[in-house]
Amino acid sequence: MTIKIHKTIYEPKQKEDGLRLLVMRLWPRGVKKETVDLWMKELGTEPELIKAWKAGKISWAEFSKRYLASLKGKEALLDELAQRAKKETLTLLCSCKDETHCHRFLLKQAIEERN
Repeated sequence: MTIKIHKTIYEPKQKEDGLRLLVMRLWPRGVKKETVDLWMKELGTEPELIKAWKAGKISWAEFSKRYLASLKGKEALLDELAQRAKKETLTLLCSCKDETHCHRFLLKQAIEERN
């Protein structure tokens, strides 16, 4: 299973990216539609949650807990991505520069746990 989270949406498309999935609720400014293969906005962070995290009102642990809770009811979608990741590389994209403190990190783990 290959799921990459090391790129932001602003980095150029490369062959080794495989399937490029934008996982943000809002389309990022200045990004052309052809730079992604799929836009899965339902896997993005709720606006209130990301605002609270970026403002320092909640901890990373609290952000993680709430984001993972937001994935409840989306198990079929996570299963589909886990199956795709067995056959092809998936690159999860958003605008965060720090991939270890980004919902992509949590989403990758959630997908990998589906096996």
